[in-house]
Amino acid sequence: MSSPDLPARHTPLHEVHQALGARLTDFAGWRMPLKYSSELAEHQAVRTSAGLFDLSHMGEIRVRGPQAGALLDHALVGKLSAISPGRAKYSLICDENGGILDDLVTYRLAEDEFLVIANASNVAVVLAALTERAAGFEATVTDETEQTALIAVQGPASSSIIEALLGTDDDRAALSGLRYYGCRPARVAGLDVLLARTGYTGEDGFELYVTADDAVKLWQALETGVQAAGGRPAGLACRDTLRLEAGMPLYGNELSIDTDPYAAGLGRVVQLGKDFVGQDALALAAQDQPARVLTGLTGEGRRAARAGNVVLNSAGTPVGVITSGALSPTLGRPIALAYVDREEAGEGTALHVDVRGTLLPFAVTPFPFYRRAR
Repeated sequence: MSSPDLPARHTPLHEVHQALGARLTDFAGWRMPLKYSSELAEHQAVRTSAGLFDLSHMGEIRVRGPQAGALLDHALVGKLSAISPGRAKYSLICDENGGILDDLVTYRLAEDEFLVIANASNVAVVLAALTERAAGFEATVTDETEQTALIAVQGPASSSIIEALLGTDDDRAALSGLRYYGCRPARVAGLDVLLARTGYTGEDGFELYVTADDAVKLWQALETGVQAAGGRPAGLACRDTLRLEAGMPLYGNELSIDTDPYAAGLGRVVQLGKDFVGQDALALAAQDQPARVLTGLTGEGRRAARAGNVVLNSAGTPVGVITSGALSPTLGRPIALAYVDREEAGEGTALHVDVRGTLLPFAVTPFPFYRRAR
């Protein structure tokens, strides 16, 4: 939410969203489109054709210099120096106690250059942490959020939409070889962009980084292609149900400064065999089994559990709390993520969720709840 003392910030596409009749909401200090018409129709468009998202509220932080990789190895839990130029990596930035400050996607643009993408609510925190941790490293940390727009095209038609807008034969040839979590400079609709095959929906898709000055031109070109493919602009509401179906954590829900990466099921991204901030605390955490673990739940009927609802076992004892929940548009049933006592988190375990005084049946289910056809 925005501070009551500060007006919400606008992305470079704010007037475009107003012209499209978007319902706007305050999110992490930004005025963002929640939906344009129906969040259900927008969700289904992403699953069946394509959705067009403005993600310019996300933070872009450039790390550059001979020791940029070494700095990020020290600052993040993963080994960013090990990825090749043109590749991206999901990682976490933690405090000294192992608490998660943010989850990040980092692109390696060159041997000595990286682009770190922070969640909108955590840009200042991540920037401050990276700047502090850069002391002693031959590297610079620069916030480029204000100068950068981020537009995403997500869905099974996204590749053909992007291909039709690529400016050169080399770009078109390279697109087919651009793997998931790959990135490269490209000319799209005559504009210079960083084209990344990444996303937060569970579908194939692309995220395009462009200068703020070129954002409207890029959006208009992409919107024409998306609508021709049967898709539509999409807002934050459907982005949340899409990521939940795909089992992707959301900072502030599944992840926080009080979250143990191992409890969140993210131990795989922690590389303890290097020196980094939080290493000692996470090495100790890796030796213990967390009392509660992030768990998938599916329910019956049409009534969804919501964040904060209490999870109870068959004896009626509270054993967890919902972090995210929704009626899945794709599956047609309630789904949720929750932190649940380890001994109650076995697949198939019957549980209940207290939704405003009514106990609704749920069962422990592996997530992601949805996987796209390959």
